[in-house]
Amino acid sequence: MRITTTVLKSLAVAAVGALALTACGGSDTPAASSDPNAIKFIADGKFTVCSDIPYIPFEFVKDGKNVGFDMDLAGEIAKDLGKELNVVVASFDSIQSGLFKTQCDAAISGLSITEKRKGNMDFSTPYMDDDLTLVAKEGSGITNIESAKGQKVGVQSATTGADFAKENGLVPVEYDTGFDQVQSLKTGQTVASLGNQSIMGYAIKEEPTLKRVEDFKTGEQLGIAVGKGNTVLLEKINGTLKRLEDDGSMAKFKDTWFGPGN
Repeated sequence: MRITTTVLKSLAVAAVGALALTACGGSDTPAASSDPNAIKFIADGKFTVCSDIPYIPFEFVKDGKNVGFDMDLAGEIAKDLGKELNVVVASFDSIQSGLFKTQCDAAISGLSITEKRKGNMDFSTPYMDDDLTLVAKEGSGITNIESAKGQKVGVQSATTGADFAKENGLVPVEYDTGFDQVQSLKTGQTVASLGNQSIMGYAIKEEPTLKRVEDFKTGEQLGIAVGKGNTVLLEKINGTLKRLEDDGSMAKFKDTWFGPGN
């Protein structure tokens, strides 16, 4: 079909009008979707964290609710983000390998910051120092790591404690949770238990027949993990951790879960 000059002029006017309407109608697309600084959450309206539960006193279930030191921190981060806290129970293996990022925005689970793990995830500023300790029963004959060499010692799978046991001549028996690890010591399946001072210290508080026989200055520090390159979320998490330190909340949480002076 041939197009007359009049038709061409009409089409040109219509095109200009359409462009003007497009410029005025930008509100149809949410601004947040094009904001490079916007945090992309796994679930809308929620801050989803992966945690290996139970790991007393960091995270465990009490009266149907997830509680513990890490849960207090996660709750404060969610509050600062203006989101509802959503906790996903995940194995420690999936957390320390970095696979948590497919399910969660972050991982908080008594996670030690190591160079190996830094290859799989990014860490917040440390929120706790947590060296290793060896725990044994009173009168068991286990007085230090030398006396435990060649014997079965409980450790939690995929932890720095498990690595330390192997490197120092112990016979590590691996358990999925810290709770199972300590239970093995109580029931005599292992002669000692090697783990972070926070967990072992709590076990001693609850069971007077157990005692710390040797501490190891490993320089371990705990951090909250996010997927590699998720710097915007990491900055928000670090901001909350700083606030908790500055306003005294961090010290109160530690006193509640680990006892005064920890």
